[in-house]
Parts: sequence; structure tokens; C-alpha cells
Amino acid sequence: MAIPTTTREYRLPKYDGYHNLTIKEATLPPPKANEVLVKIIAVSLQYRDLMVSKGQYPLGHKDNVVPGSDMAGEIIAVGADVAGFKKGDRVCANFALDHVYGDVNEQIKNTGLGAPIDGVLTEYRNFPAHSLVHIPAHLSYVEASTLPCAALTAYNALNGPTPLKAGDTVLVQGTGGVSIFALQLAKASGATVIATSSSDAKLKVAKELGADHLINYKQTPDWEKEVLRITEGRGVDHVVEVGGPGTLMKSLASVRYAGWVHVIGFVAGAGDTSNAPVVALSKAAMIRGILIGSRDQFEAMNRLIVANKLKPIVDKVFSFEEAQEAYAYLESQKHVGKVVIKVAKD
Repeated sequence: MAIPTTTREYRLPKYDGYHNLTIKEATLPPPKANEVLVKIIAVSLQYRDLMVSKGQYPLGHKDNVVPGSDMAGEIIAVGADVAGFKKGDRVCANFALDHVYGDVNEQIKNTGLGAPIDGVLTEYRNFPAHSLVHIPAHLSYVEASTLPCAALTAYNALNGPTPLKAGDTVLVQGTGGVSIFALQLAKASGATVIATSSSDAKLKVAKELGADHLINYKQTPDWEKEVLRITEGRGVDHVVEVGGPGTLMKSLASVRYAGWVHVIGFVAGAGDTSNAPVVALSKAAMIRGILIGSRDQFEAMNRLIVANKLKPIVDKVFSFEEAQEAYAYLESQKHVGKVVIKVAKD
């Protein structure tokens, strides 16, 4: 097949909502020597994508961005200096293209797809070869598109400076993408999982995925006390904290002495966290911010996914033309797991 010279891509010309998502045709340069050209087949959405579309993303964004950070696709052309990838390979790109290994820094942070640089909601895109990982053989493109942000964030949370070990207890908040992956990865690693949600129907899904204890936080607003009861007063080893200021104090109450609260999101809104330093100090607890993860961690996570034949939970798939509807569905919070846009037709 001839290498395409144009691509259809979404742009956000204004930042007051996803109703501004607009399809444009753009020229597509051939891949440079260290790049591969990928036909993008599926893109999964994040809460971050909603924030970017509304101009509310705290880390900022470029003008008129191509949104989207998470893709799976097929390599259709390879630059002259690329080793380890060939035409026909199924790949995902890492969330921050230059986060290959080690800690994040300002320069790496500024290579995050779909905000500081153009993202993946496009039919074709060139990627530096160092940013890519091979897709596990048992996953479809739609399933694999959910890995770069939600899965890797959960993996980085649970396998950071003090990695999760069998027998640990993990608290996951809600049933969004990161939390569901944290549940699956924790169970695959031999941990006990406590899951919270406002919906019994969503908790039922969490139970089917292996959650050991379920807490409906609408029915049990003091859910941190229930966590301590379940753990016989010890608290949990890891909290996957996606609520932010609205839940941080409850998370600190739930964590064991010298345990970890991994701060990932802020979906629960505002809350008084003025006492957080004192509580963290009094429990010797670690509060750790997570900025996704590196390509090396992505490869390690994929080995865990392959070893356990883990399957991502995809709630609903939309077509490329239905991107606005996909954003609206994500915003509705009716989903369990991930919302995906199928860019290429089968």
C-alpha cells in the first residue's frame, strides 16, 4: 500500500467544551529516520481529555491541539534508522513520548500527547520509535488502546518505590479506567482489594473482577471507617486516590502507618485538605503524585498482562465520527472501565 500523504484529524480550535471537536484534513509528512508511521485503529478517552476540551487541564495545553493520548495501531512505514519494529507490527505509544525510563522531568512532561503536543485522535501519525511498545498478542486494538494512560498509571502506582506484594491490601476508588486496572493488576499480583463506588451495579462488576470487599460510599459516607474495620484497624498498604481534595483526608485515614496514597486524579472536587500534612506526618504516610509512567514500565506491565491473560474492561465503543458523543458518554460517568473511539473501520 502507498504511504498516505494526508490524514483526517480532530482539532480543538476553542477550549470551552468538546462541542468544538472538529475534523480537519492535514498533510502527513513521511516518517523521519528514527520514526515509524502508524495507522491508528483505536483511541481510548481519559478524564484528562474532558478537562483539556474545557480549558480546565491544570498542566496546560497548546493552541488548537489534536486531542487524545491513548492509541493502538499498526505500523505502515518505518524510518531508515529504526530497529526493533517493522511494518505490520501492532503497537501502542507511551503517554509521554520521551518518558523512556526513570523519573519524569519538565522536558519529558512536555511530550505528553494530547495537551502540550498534538495527540492521537487522527487516522495516521508518526511516532519516535523509542516511544512505542508491542501490543500483547491476546488483546485487540480496542482493548490495547486503553493501556497507555489508565493501565500504566495504575501499574506505576502499585509498583513504585515500594512495589505491591502478594498479601498486601489495596483500596481503589470508583470504577473508572485507572481504578478498574488497579483492581485487575492488584488481584493478578496476589493482593486483597477493597473497592468503593456510589453504585451497587458498578460494585457488582468490581466483584466479578475479583474485588474482595465492596463499599457503597453513598450508603456508607464514612467509608474510611469501614476500610479500617475490614483491615482490623491496620489500614491498607496502597490507596489509588482518584478523587483528589474531595477524598484525600479519607484516604489518609484509610492507609496504614507508612503506607502509600497514590494521587492520580481529582474527580471528587473540592475538599479541606489543610490537615493533610499533620495526618501524613502522624502516620509516616507517603503521598505520591503519579504522572503516568515510562516506556520501560509499560513493557513490564505488558509482561504481567500477558502472564495473567488480563483483558481490559471496555464499556462502549464509538466511531471516529462520533467523538463528541464519546466525550459526552465519558462525562456522564455511566461507564465502567474505558470508553473507546474506533478510528479505523475493520
